[in-house]
Amino acid sequence: MTATAPGELTPYPQYPAVLLLADGTQYKGYTTRQGQWFGEVVFNTCMTGYQEILTDPSYRGQMVVMTYPEIGNYGVHGMDTESGVVHVKALIMKRLSPVTSSWRAEDSLYHYLDNAEVPAFFGLDTRALTRRIRTAGAMKAGITTDLASDFVAFRATVQAQPALDEQDLVGEVATQTPYAFTAPEPPVAPLLDTLVVVDFGIKQSILTYLAQVVRTLWVVPVNTSVEAMLAYQPDAVFLSNGPGDPNVLTDVRERVATLINRGIPTFGICLGHQIIALACGAQVGKMPFGHHGGNHPVLDVEHQRINITSQNHGYAVLPEGFPEATLQVTHRNLNDKTIAGIRHKQHPVMSVQFHPEASPGPHDGRYLFEYFAREMAHGAQAERSALVAAAD
Repeated sequence: MTATAPGELTPYPQYPAVLLLADGTQYKGYTTRQGQWFGEVVFNTCMTGYQEILTDPSYRGQMVVMTYPEIGNYGVHGMDTESGVVHVKALIMKRLSPVTSSWRAEDSLYHYLDNAEVPAFFGLDTRALTRRIRTAGAMKAGITTDLASDFVAFRATVQAQPALDEQDLVGEVATQTPYAFTAPEPPVAPLLDTLVVVDFGIKQSILTYLAQVVRTLWVVPVNTSVEAMLAYQPDAVFLSNGPGDPNVLTDVRERVATLINRGIPTFGICLGHQIIALACGAQVGKMPFGHHGGNHPVLDVEHQRINITSQNHGYAVLPEGFPEATLQVTHRNLNDKTIAGIRHKQHPVMSVQFHPEASPGPHDGRYLFEYFAREMAHGAQAERSALVAAAD
């Protein structure tokens, strides 16, 4: 299949198809491929950034509905990927653009999806579908081009699909072997010498921004022991984003609790934030339809500033049973008042639910990478001073 040049018309097949939600609601449209696909359906409110969304490991196992009406008009580019794989089960939109209009485009969205064997589902009323998800919540769904099939049986097949918390999604997307991440350009004035990054499905843009404030990044598998992490002699440990339910990662939670109790500076983003909360005694629960988009206002409680943020999560730290003696809330989502950031009161530990790196989304939160690094460096220095004092 040849690539599409900028401005070139890209014809694509249109197979009549049906999207069936687990509650029985049907949406007729068209797909670019023939077959059947299953996943949890969620909606994303970003106007751009579909390639970053497609390749974000946190979307593993999900079908993403884009609320913006036309998708694909600026094509795709290799520098816009967050991983080497398309992770979504299907991309759902009102209209798939047949024209690629950006000068930097390397190919069309249709070709990109087709090469990944992922369908585009289009021609439906995405506003109605979004309202349904907002009312009934994110749910299992299936897409089929077999319109002669028994939809009662197909609905049963949809309902029988494993839920996200029944799948090892992190195991599917995270690295299996440790590696050093090398930035294209070394940091001019690194704030940390060595950072261990626990990979739950990390986005490349997070590593890129971390590499601007850290000299050496070691990315390790999710099952890495505390002793193996500390063998790198890190100044701090970072817990990445990733897909699925954090409550099933009980071994990880215990290891993180050990790191925290040993005074190891630790911070996390998204899934990493949720795991830190669990390790500190908080509870994490599934949200009705989650936060997926680039327009979520978040209040930085400590500094009384509002950031417009990029978010992608279906779980959140619950206010019920929040361990106020141990943790303080540093950020809140202004749309629904959910907890969007925490800090430990005794140890150098902090995290946020949103994505400071954006990709896609606004850049309001990018200052947090330097802020976190400075806080972690201070915590590491304090820990070393305490060890020296204890030795004396």
